Amino acid sequence: MKKLSKKSIVSLVLYFIGLAGLIVATIFSDSIFGENSIFQDYVSDNSFVQFLYSRVPSIVGTFAVIIIEMTLYYILKVIASLTTRKLGNRSITIAKLIFSFLRWILAIVGILVILSVWGVDTAALLASAGILTLVIGLGANSLVADIIAGVFMVFEGDFKVGDIVIINDWRGTVKEIGIRTTKLIDAGGNINIINNAEIKTVVNQTDELSVAKCVISIAYSASLKDVERIIENNLPKIKEELTLIVDGPYYNGVTALSPSSVDLLFLGYCKEEDIFQAQRDMNRAFKILFDENNINIPFPQVTVSYLKDE
Repeated sequence: MKKLSKKSIVSLVLYFIGLAGLIVATIFSDSIFGENSIFQDYVSDNSFVQFLYSRVPSIVGTFAVIIIEMTLYYILKVIASLTTRKLGNRSITIAKLIFSFLRWILAIVGILVILSVWGVDTAALLASAGILTLVIGLGANSLVADIIAGVFMVFEGDFKVGDIVIINDWRGTVKEIGIRTTKLIDAGGNINIINNAEIKTVVNQTDELSVAKCVISIAYSASLKDVERIIENNLPKIKEELTLIVDGPYYNGVTALSPSSVDLLFLGYCKEEDIFQAQRDMNRAFKILFDENNINIPFPQVTVSYLKDE
């Protein structure tokens, strides 16, 4: 069981205190809200104190809305978590997009209800062309672009949650495709958050098998034909050992004639998430094979000479 952090514990304690307050406010709602509210009484000649006293119902109502919003958010989160456990990656992607959309709707509705609690005419606010123009001017156009791009990405299915992709030259696993942003996590656990509208190029490395590459060098003095015969005789055994390689490995011949070695190329096909380990396994397997057959792998050597004083 995952241990809760101090921050999570504090958040839970505050939530349950707020929930208890909501229950109390509901029980005594007639005394707090409405025409019979005790907070409509005159209690002080000080205008500031009287103002605060008369606003207690609005403050209580605000906290009540926040607690209800948090409760609905946690319910949505639990439903999303339980749902995604039984779905495939494409369904998970759609479910997370819907959850992200509902989360935004929940936040917007909460803000409107809180404004209503404080006496703001939200209907007039929404109907106001001036306010709508102001919102667009403050950047809602980019928000709309992000939302539209996110919807198209999900339903076109170019990539989904769990795929390994390269987006804008950044490689990672798709963690979430949200209503506004897409989150990638790389092998080091770093999370890159990209606005959906800013995704220009995508390379999906998951749909097809990836190529694991291994280059082994031999000395020029070694017989290439003998080495190739040893490789051919042992490839079936190596294929059985390399469980991450789906297809191969194959010997693809001489890839380069380097200054001090002949470089041999081996290729194997594997899942993208296994490519680094598959390459390490190939390097190990062929190094052991060459060692067992006394095939030397050359390494750089430096000859140092010096002049002896007469």
